Amino acid sequence: MQTKAIKLTVSSAIGAVSAKYITPAEPLCILTLAHGAGAGMDHAFMENLAVALAAAGIATLRFNFPFTENKKGRPDTPAVAHQTIAAAIKKAHSLQPDIPLFAAGKSFGGRMSSQYLSEHPEEPVSGLIFFGFPLHPSGKPSIDRADHLKQVKIPMLFLQGTKDTLATQELIQKVCASLKKATLVEFEGADHSFKAGKKDPMPGLVEAVLKWVKKQVK
Repeated sequence: MQTKAIKLTVSSAIGAVSAKYITPAEPLCILTLAHGAGAGMDHAFMENLAVALAAAGIATLRFNFPFTENKKGRPDTPAVAHQTIAAAIKKAHSLQPDIPLFAAGKSFGGRMSSQYLSEHPEEPVSGLIFFGFPLHPSGKPSIDRADHLKQVKIPMLFLQGTKDTLATQELIQKVCASLKKATLVEFEGADHSFKAGKKDPMPGLVEAVLKWVKKQVK
């Protein structure tokens, strides 16, 4: 397993952000891995996920959004987040041009990735993976945030906890059922952070990702 810290240039106006590339010797695919609104790329969940995916044969390029890099509390605007994701996709493709590329993200990172790809179907991305899609604010059930998913042309994997307060089970099931290329994998009793008592969520998350990815790349 190889780990490399790199700088990812977003644009001349925005500047660069930190990124980490982790890969096994012969990866099956590579994922861009975008963090959520409340924690950066070095949060324990993000770090543990990247390491666990590498152990399963999947390379990752995880990165900070500019607001995290610059220690600002408020998340970036969608325009800035989308430019960051575009830069990450370009870099990941240059690192591993001969294997399939997937975009993935935790919460905010996943939603920004899907927004960007709904507008840019030309990107060389084989699929989208959501580690907890933030369908609505806590306590305010709605499916408005899912409207853009209808424009996404590639397969999507939704990994969702059944007790996720940002995506009630009934609504996320409804959204996924309405999308032809969506696969929903539910984690019983897990919240938005995939916590479900003392159970380690990583084995289940990685197993679900690996099973789905193999179907996409065969």
